[in-house]
Amino acid sequence: MTVALMWEARAVAGRGEDLLAWARAQELPREPQRRETLRAPQDRVLVITWWDAPYDAELPELPEPDGELVTRAVHRWRFESLGLG
Repeated sequence: MTVALMWEARAVAGRGEDLLAWARAQELPREPQRRETLRAPQDRVLVITWWDAPYDAELPELPEPDGELVTRAVHRWRFESLGLG
């Protein structure tokens, strides 16, 4: 089974590049199958990691950034892959 973990944060106005650099610099204790970093308007950063693991497995996640970098707590979601199509 493939599980995707999504991590999304919104930077303080004007600090989107700082948040993006912070997220890219975060190392996980083990490597996922895939890791992708995205950004969106309003200085949002999204990191998705894919794992070959059961849905309820304990998996490493990115931490919360420094409170002076973000406007709110990080949002996190977990999804089970249903395949392509």
